[in-house]
Amino acid sequence: MKTEILKKAITLAKNVGHVFVATADAAGLPHVAAAGKITLTPDEGRVAVESWFCPGTVANLQSNQHTTLIIWDPNIDNGYQLLGETEKVEDIAIMNGYAFGLEDRSALPQVERRLLIRVDKIIGFRRSPHTDEEES
Repeated sequence: MKTEILKKAITLAKNVGHVFVATADAAGLPHVAAAGKITLTPDEGRVAVESWFCPGTVANLQSNQHTTLIIWDPNIDNGYQLLGETEKVEDIAIMNGYAFGLEDRSALPQVERRLLIRVDKIIGFRRSPHTDEEES
């Protein structure tokens, strides 16, 4: 794992302001969510991603921990795919209160969560032609 490349990816995510989180259920049906915060953890090769993740992301991670994070700046057509596994899902905030009138809507996320992800491979992500070789 190239720590310097991982740091570059996290810096790019902070500049762009979001990261896409791709998961799949046990049958392989994919789901993509967006999160606003990604940080490097003290454990080498691991990142933390925080968001009010929708139920689909959480359900997928219960049966399939494989996770891909996409960090991409379309203005310069440069980015990264961080491929790995979610090792832990932590609840970091729980909604406190009831919004009158929303009881008939589909369930909205009620818990903000942090995903702790072990990054096994980093490859480039671009709209232009590219290889899927690991970044060096």
